[in-house]
Amino acid sequence: MSRRPSRPVRVVASALAAGALLTTAACSDDGAGSGSRASEASASPLARQQPTYSPSPTLTEAGAQAALITEADIEDDWTQVKDTTAENWHDSLLIGTVDVSDFLTAKADAADCQRLLDSLFDDDLLGRPSGASALRGFEEGDSRLLYQVASYDRTDPQDSLDWMASLPQKCDRFTANDNGEQRTVQVVETSLPDVGDAREGLLVTVQGTVDDTPATLTLNVAAVRVGADAITVTAGGLDGDEDDSVKEALENGTQRLEDVRAGKTPAASPS
Repeated sequence: MSRRPSRPVRVVASALAAGALLTTAACSDDGAGSGSRASEASASPLARQQPTYSPSPTLTEAGAQAALITEADIEDDWTQVKDTTAENWHDSLLIGTVDVSDFLTAKADAADCQRLLDSLFDDDLLGRPSGASALRGFEEGDSRLLYQVASYDRTDPQDSLDWMASLPQKCDRFTANDNGEQRTVQVVETSLPDVGDAREGLLVTVQGTVDDTPATLTLNVAAVRVGADAITVTAGGLDGDEDDSVKEALENGTQRLEDVRAGKTPAASPS
């Protein structure tokens, strides 16, 4: 993908040190045995070192970081990049003003198509998170995969999923212009694994030029809601779509998020 200086992006959630939590409950006739066992347990070095997460449905910064996928979750030859690199990924082919003349009978749809382009460029497909968030990026050749976990506890991610579901009809095919350069954009619905509480997938292609050479940007875009939290994945590039990798990321990543929400530590690698 071609690059351009980034717009402001969300601050990447940093991993927080997770403390140990150990509770014991026991009863004895005189009460002395109970107190002794509790004291020994709380003093255990293993108990202090074992990371755990609150079972509360409110996602924490540490939980969002723990829910991110790893290279093992998407196989192939993906290589993880630094978070500071991934947060600055923006493709110039996504910059442009939607041509309203393409929407003669439904001009309001042009605003939705503009929102799609802008949100893909800014990496906020579901809107800005209202709670904790974290992201991780991977590279494979000229393709990139950006994976994000975020909490929308004060907004409704389902509204954004419903908006995504409407785009293949509203934005089936349209043009966008950037400084006299015209680009053709097509939006198609894709199928996703049956994970989470709700999900939507899109295949977005943008035909334009890069360094005066015709080029086609192909992006697989997907989002999965788990309660008030959500996963978003954007993958692809000038080499074509990354449908299989996106599905693997969602299958393994949703399980990681569900584990974190249940107060469990996600497995080191997929089973």
